[in-house]
Amino acid sequence: GGLASRLSKREHRAEDRGPSRRHQATMAAMMLQETVKKYFRGFQHRKFHESKALGCKMSLGVYLPGAYETESKIPVLYYLSGLTCTDENASQKSGIQQYADEKGIAVVFPDTSPRGLNVPGESDSWDFGVGAGFYLNATMPKWKKWRMYDYITEELPSYLQTTFPNLDTTNASLTGHSMGGHGALTIFFKNHQKYKSVSAFSPICNPVNCPWGKKAFTGYLGVNEAAWKSYDATELAKAYDGPNTKVFIDQGADDDFLKSGQLLPENFEKAVEGKSNIELKLKMREGYDHSYFYIATFAEDHVNFHAKYLKP
Repeated sequence: GGLASRLSKREHRAEDRGPSRRHQATMAAMMLQETVKKYFRGFQHRKFHESKALGCKMSLGVYLPGAYETESKIPVLYYLSGLTCTDENASQKSGIQQYADEKGIAVVFPDTSPRGLNVPGESDSWDFGVGAGFYLNATMPKWKKWRMYDYITEELPSYLQTTFPNLDTTNASLTGHSMGGHGALTIFFKNHQKYKSVSAFSPICNPVNCPWGKKAFTGYLGVNEAAWKSYDATELAKAYDGPNTKVFIDQGADDDFLKSGQLLPENFEKAVEGKSNIELKLKMREGYDHSYFYIATFAEDHVNFHAKYLKP
C-alpha cells in the first residue's frame, strides 16, 4: 500500500498546486457570463446568443456610446477580427471605443468562427478552422457550419436590432484587421447597398494569390475557382459596378506578413487604378507592424473616416 498512498499524496499535492475542478468549473461559467463594463461615457457589453447560421452559441462584444442613453438611431461600425482572435481581442486592445464614443457610434466585435462544434481537425492549425472563419459560407460538407458571411450580414444585424433597439443597423459600416480586413472589404463589395463605408487595417487583399487564402479557400470551398474569386477583395473590386465609393486601407510598412506576401495591397491598388467608381486611400505607416499597438495608434483615423458616412 506504500506506493499507492505515496501516489495519492502526490496527486493531492498536484491538486493543491493546480486549479481545483470546482475552480475550473467556476472559471468556465464566468467565461460564459454576459458582462457590462463602463468604458468612457458608454458601456462595453459582452453578449452570447444561439446562432442558427453557425449551429452554436456565439459570443460578441458591443460597445454602446454614451449617446445610446439619450438618442435612438445610433449607427453601427462592425469591427471584424483576424486569425486566432475571439470577440475580445479588439474590444480590449484596439482603443477604438474612445473615438466611437466621441462620435456617437456603436462598435460591434463579432467572433471569428463557430466554436464548440467539435469538427475533427477544427483546431489543428491556427489559420484554418476555429478562429479562422474567413467571413465566407463554406460549401465543403465537413465545414458546412462555417457560415460567417451569413452570420455577419444577416443574423447579427437582426439580433442587434432586437437586443439593442436604439441601434440603427441600416446605418452601418465595416472595418477589420488582417483576415477581418478581408472580411470587411469583401462583405462591402458584395453588399454595397447595405453598408455606408469600408476601411481595413492590413487586410488580406488578394487571398486567391496568397498562402493563407489558398489554404482556407481549398478547405472551405474546394477547388472551385469562381467561388474563390467571389470572396477576394481584389477580384470583387475589379468587377465592382456600384456607386462611387471611397475605400480606406491602412498598412504598417514594417509588417512581416506584408513582406511575406500574405496581404498584397499592391494587387488591390493595381485593380482599382483605372476605376472611376472606387477611390482608394492607401496609407503606408512607416515603422509599424501587424499588431494591436499599430491598430490602436490609428483607430481614430478609421472612426473619423466612417463618421463622415454614418453621421453626415
